[in-house]
Amino acid sequence: MTATLIDGKTIATGIRDQVATDAAALREAGWPPALVSVSVGDTAAAALYVRNQKRSAEACGLQFQERNFPDTISLEQLIGVLQGLNADPRVNGIIIQRPLPAHIPVKALQKAVHPLKDVEGMHPASIGNIVYNDLALGPCTAVAAVEMLKTLPLQIEGLDVVVIGHSEIVGKPIAFLMMGLGATVTVCHHMTRQVAVHSRRADAVFVAVGKPGLVTGAMLKPGAALIDIGINRVDGRTVGDADFDSCAEVAGWLTPVPGGVGPVTVATLLSNAVKATRMQMDHYRSAYAAE
Repeated sequence: MTATLIDGKTIATGIRDQVATDAAALREAGWPPALVSVSVGDTAAAALYVRNQKRSAEACGLQFQERNFPDTISLEQLIGVLQGLNADPRVNGIIIQRPLPAHIPVKALQKAVHPLKDVEGMHPASIGNIVYNDLALGPCTAVAAVEMLKTLPLQIEGLDVVVIGHSEIVGKPIAFLMMGLGATVTVCHHMTRQVAVHSRRADAVFVAVGKPGLVTGAMLKPGAALIDIGINRVDGRTVGDADFDSCAEVAGWLTPVPGGVGPVTVATLLSNAVKATRMQMDHYRSAYAAE
């Protein structure tokens, strides 16, 4: 193995330390950051994520509430719940847990969360702002992946970057974030001919497709950085979208799975929570301050 592992746990620790400092300052100002998790129906599939979010939030001094609703709730009723949370100044961030019942489209809920409380960065306004290079509350996984690349001794301006995968909440935001930093970006997807032709000339490759072993060492430029965002279960193990062993022989830097982008994503959610709280505090002060 020649690649240097990009330790997501260490990067996440640094982010959480800053979150704890910021949360303490907000509590001192009378604005204790508070998150609300919203889940629907049988929560077994999301229970581990919720426990991790709660533990991480409370360790940083953030309040965390869990609200679960029966799978018989209608979309209209659930949107009403979100509108109530939007209007409650004691709630600073809203997390929509997945999976959801078939009759509850996740995009409808993401649109119903107020942009100032969109700590997951999934509202169309949050994603759209990235096009204007205005990163307020960005999609957590995309922001985390880019932050990991920024920790490397690479000059981002002019960097040749390939993004494999063009989802609305990961691939596309990464592409715009990297362009905003001055990189030259190519986006590959399921209709791209000869992905390897693009990836072999890249200084950095992001992959987020959900297909284990998709990227191999033969597809990489020697010394390139590889940010593997994929999460797959293979023979009882959690693996990414990259064939780790072959990529580790070629890449200069490589994220492990698990222990790479995942911990930084959770830390980014918490960072978004304190940003959202600060934005709301500023909004209320400007809107309701005495003349």
